[in-house]
Amino acid sequence: MIKRTLYFGNPAYLKTSNEQLIMELADTGETKQASIEDIGLLVLDHRQITITQALLSKLLANNTAVITCDDTHHPTGMLLNLDGNSLQSQKHQAQLEASVPLKKQLWQQTVVAKIQNQAALLVQEREETKYLLKLADEVKSGDSENCEAQAAAYYWKRVFPAFLEFRRERYGPPPNNLLNYGYAILRALVARSLVASGMLPTFGIHHRNQYNSYCLADDIMEPYRPFVDKTVCDIVRLNGKFLEMTPKMKASLLALPAMDVQMGGQKSPLMNAVQRTTASLAKCFEGKTRKLLYPEL
Repeated sequence: MIKRTLYFGNPAYLKTSNEQLIMELADTGETKQASIEDIGLLVLDHRQITITQALLSKLLANNTAVITCDDTHHPTGMLLNLDGNSLQSQKHQAQLEASVPLKKQLWQQTVVAKIQNQAALLVQEREETKYLLKLADEVKSGDSENCEAQAAAYYWKRVFPAFLEFRRERYGPPPNNLLNYGYAILRALVARSLVASGMLPTFGIHHRNQYNSYCLADDIMEPYRPFVDKTVCDIVRLNGKFLEMTPKMKASLLALPAMDVQMGGQKSPLMNAVQRTTASLAKCFEGKTRKLLYPEL
């Protein structure tokens, strides 16, 4: 079952009763409720939101990712369950003992899937893809020749034709703001699913940074980034170069978990696809398979 994404952008008091999230909305005076077990992501985007400890505890026990936003309305923090899988200790050990050759092979599969999805999006945008497909075929174990970076340089020059000088920069001009927001939602989805599959989001197969608590999430989300890019392309088509974040744009990006994707010839919501990906990663660490499952754009 697809989990819900709840977004709060106005003053609210959030509490719990009888396994329900109770929402007291200050602006309208309304009181609403939602079943906690149906919530996958909770986004808090206003300074005057109050949330009780009892509710936080129940949300985390349900493996809900709680995301907080800053004054610019961009996600800046995330709360995750520390005990998301009944075999957590066993799976942690398998992850930490994974060999370097295995990690390099998993990273190779990840980079190939990412480049193939970038190429698929460029096809949809009527751009040439032979170079990207050639790079995807040339990715070696561990991506020793850095095909990912070569693909990125080609891809970002073409994915937004309306922005001829576009450069992908975290603090760059639009549509970087839309990409940042979408990637933050995606990162939370992946981190949540990694915990549910019994893994530590901190220890990556490729990314290594002593200041980054989500290296593995950053690894596994790579082939999913083009799905965010596709949503941003749609927003650009509708709005041209007027891309300061609006509620409608935000709603489109918050709908990412429910986006239909193809995986192994079957259609499923992106959130479910992420769960299949992290489950396959856990099996790779345990030696049950050497194949990571990723969706195709």
